[in-house]
Amino acid sequence: MAAAKKARKKTSAKKTPAKRKAPIKAPAAAHGKIQIGKDVWPMERDVLFRPDRMKYVRKLIKPDGCVFCRASEEKISFDTLCVFKSKHSMVVLNKFPYNSGHLLVLPKRHCGDLLKLSDEEYHDLQNVIRLTMKALNELYQPGGINVGLNHGAVAGAGIPEHLHYHVIPRWTGDLNFFPLIAETKVLVESLEQTYEKVWSILRKYE
Repeated sequence: MAAAKKARKKTSAKKTPAKRKAPIKAPAAAHGKIQIGKDVWPMERDVLFRPDRMKYVRKLIKPDGCVFCRASEEKISFDTLCVFKSKHSMVVLNKFPYNSGHLLVLPKRHCGDLLKLSDEEYHDLQNVIRLTMKALNELYQPGGINVGLNHGAVAGAGIPEHLHYHVIPRWTGDLNFFPLIAETKVLVESLEQTYEKVWSILRKYE
């Protein structure tokens, strides 16, 4: 009896082992779940610096006069990115293309309102849009083509004072994770290469 009491005293005298800390959990991103503000903040990401693009978007660099009017007044050249001219319209490469072959079709006359074009100007403009689509189909064999006009600054026009249609060749899968996540577009050719290709095919229509 006394021996049993001694054994109980020894057992109770032993220190209770310290609780083991729970293992540190890997960030939720490792399991395919991202909980902003809880597990990973700020999120680490690669950065591709394009200060020239930011200045353009924020209008910190403002060209003297209208760049489209300059292209209209000067000869066709890579300097103005103009590749084609008709009687009332012209085709210009987009300096910041969404896809290779991104072209702008616009009237020569400085006008920001489609309704203020004369019938002759409007019909010529539409014919050049079709001509541009024909050239892009021949050059790139795209799966489709986006043709759009942002009419006015509120509608998203970068240069609202001078009308311009966007004509953009598209392919299946050309909008992947990179432009969505990194807001950066990877193009397969330079502006110089695009200019040479488009100019070479449009010149026969002049």
